[in-house]
Amino acid sequence: MATTAELLREGKTQDLWQRCCGFVDLKMEQFMSIQRELLLEQIELLNRCELGNKVMRGAKPHSVEEFREQVPITTYVNYAPYLLEKREDVLPEKPMLWQRTSGRSGEYPCKWVPVTRRMYDELGDAILGIFILATAKDRGDVIIEDHDKLLYGAAPPPYASGSYFRRLAEMGVFDILPPLEEAEEMGFEERIQKGFKMGLSEGMDVMFAISSVLVAIGERFGQGGGLKRAASMLTEPKILPNLLKAVLKSKLAGRPLLPRDIWSIKGLIAGGADNEIYREKIKHLWGRYPLDVYGGTEPFLIAMQTWDYEAMTFLPHINFLEFMPEMERQQWVSEPMYQPNLLLLDEVQEGESYALVITNFRGGAFMRYFLGDVVKISSLRNKKVNIDIPQMVFDSRIDGIIDISGFTRLTEKTVWQALENSGLAYQDWSVRKEAGEKPLLHLYIEPTENARITDDEATTVIHEQLKILDSDYAALETMLGLKPLKVTVLPVGTFQAYVSKQRAAGADLAHLKPPHVNPSEAAIDKLLTPVP
Repeated sequence: MATTAELLREGKTQDLWQRCCGFVDLKMEQFMSIQRELLLEQIELLNRCELGNKVMRGAKPHSVEEFREQVPITTYVNYAPYLLEKREDVLPEKPMLWQRTSGRSGEYPCKWVPVTRRMYDELGDAILGIFILATAKDRGDVIIEDHDKLLYGAAPPPYASGSYFRRLAEMGVFDILPPLEEAEEMGFEERIQKGFKMGLSEGMDVMFAISSVLVAIGERFGQGGGLKRAASMLTEPKILPNLLKAVLKSKLAGRPLLPRDIWSIKGLIAGGADNEIYREKIKHLWGRYPLDVYGGTEPFLIAMQTWDYEAMTFLPHINFLEFMPEMERQQWVSEPMYQPNLLLLDEVQEGESYALVITNFRGGAFMRYFLGDVVKISSLRNKKVNIDIPQMVFDSRIDGIIDISGFTRLTEKTVWQALENSGLAYQDWSVRKEAGEKPLLHLYIEPTENARITDDEATTVIHEQLKILDSDYAALETMLGLKPLKVTVLPVGTFQAYVSKQRAAGADLAHLKPPHVNPSEAAIDKLLTPVP
């Protein structure tokens, strides 16, 4: 079989589209047939391995229906004793590499995830499909070309994004700036600077980075950092004409130099939970919208936007997908032994939100794994571009984790420890991520009766404590220039007033106080209501 690079070089663009983006042409029945076939193969592997026997509690399912009836919903806690030690002997299939995510701050420093050779190979076509869709204007368009220049804007291995760049490099379609073997040995600043230098000289066609990184890079141009960096390279003859042209363009527009003045990017791909926040800013800086991709370290890739840049389309061949309705989730949380009733993709309802549960294909480790993400089914098909698969948008996190710019995932324990270490005298607190021009970690805190705390004072001291406790949180400031924390000091008596309102409304004991992490809009409104 011809490689994807060979198909591109030989001009067989329709074959390339079908291999990498053919999932957008599937009917619902075809999608579900792929899901069932691959799950049956995975069940056989799970039945023969120690991890499967342990996590499935001795069950030996032989059908999709038996698997869904007998296997419990799992979280990383079920796998940690094996995966944190990289126990390859217990897995369904020997991995070719391990990748990590930032884990849960304050509990364990990272989560290790095995990647099999078969999954790694399959991800190659899926990742290339992202670039094809990011540059396409219509169904079947293949705009990327052999040796297009791709800026290395992601975290290196063992992070998942670094594994994806390695896979792209192996495929031989893109010239990566800087070259992979150099990029993986560089720090973030050095890597970006070298990539820009090469991009000014050789051109730059596509980018793949966390949305917050795309903004941070772009804003440095507007603040003069990009111009200074470019000016320092004026001795190189290839750079001077491009730079002069870009400076003239920005001057005529009456604004600072932006990346879009220098490069006409074919496609941008962004990952991270903050894409919607940054969408318009990225277009302003780079000249086009980023293609939104939804995935993670454990599930690899789940869904992506297509050429209309609206809701995302699910992939059928990476994970088995199940959807947990809100009522089922609530009962499962309150009764851990309860086996919730989950839906398949052909059973979801338009406008409804679901917690996503996945089972890896191709020898992966995770089975009926609760991601902690809520997705909303925006429509049952994309009428605009004629895609018959239900469309989704990312909604929120629900497992007590706050994701900030894809760099850190803060838990209740970490925030609480930062409060304790701050030395501030407080009565109670609640924190959530809020939307704005940039991600905002908004902490609402009630001081003790005799304490005198200002918003700014509390913000400064708690921010510093979070940096000490969580290195990934600290990286937000050192790498991206972000200080996401905002503290609002509430009047004394606020939380007691909240409890009184809830009790008067007949709320049960578990809902008398707002949650410490991710309170609802209604809960915050009640907290902000003046204390009588």
